[in-house]
Amino acid sequence: MLIKGYDVGPVVPGESLLGHPGFWSNYLLAMCSDGGCVERPVPEWFGEDGADVDALSEVLFDPEHWPVFRVPAAGGPGAVVIYRNLDGDYGTDYLLTHPGRSYAEQIASWDGDFSGAGLTWHELIRIADSPSLADESVQGTAPRFLLLLPLLTNLDVPETASARLIAALTTIGAPQDTASTAAEHLLAHLARRPWHDPAWTSPLSGS
Repeated sequence: MLIKGYDVGPVVPGESLLGHPGFWSNYLLAMCSDGGCVERPVPEWFGEDGADVDALSEVLFDPEHWPVFRVPAAGGPGAVVIYRNLDGDYGTDYLLTHPGRSYAEQIASWDGDFSGAGLTWHELIRIADSPSLADESVQGTAPRFLLLLPLLTNLDVPETASARLIAALTTIGAPQDTASTAAEHLLAHLARRPWHDPAWTSPLSGS
């Protein structure tokens, strides 16, 4: 079993797909699917094109192979991102892994809308910046950060958040002149989500 605690479908390692043209458009433009953009989001923001996106979508959304992206962190909880390719129920599931536990815990999902628990900015950064040496896991801090970005559910972020996002986007191949546009749109869509009430407890707290 690739991910203990997740036996919904035929999961396969997906880390090698991160470098394929079309991946980041497929993954991040889904966050802009609520129609709130005046300017139409396009793959060119990420240095990709429609043909790249279409070709890779056939791989990412294959019902027979559900790509898994493992983001373990040294010295603390990590995360797992899974393309849930059930026929008629496509979505993305987000799991947390905890030191000392042999199984992963699902905390959120994306089905056109985000639902479930998420991470604060500081929790997201801690995981992104603490890669473990586990085999077949995402190592680079930029792709780790971008994979976790949809889990950001509290927009109490530092002034440097936009610059951090722009830097991550350029690292994965977004042109310098469009990375700021992409970052602005992604943060704006995250900001439009309902905020957790003050009693909300982070899934990293162990509660």
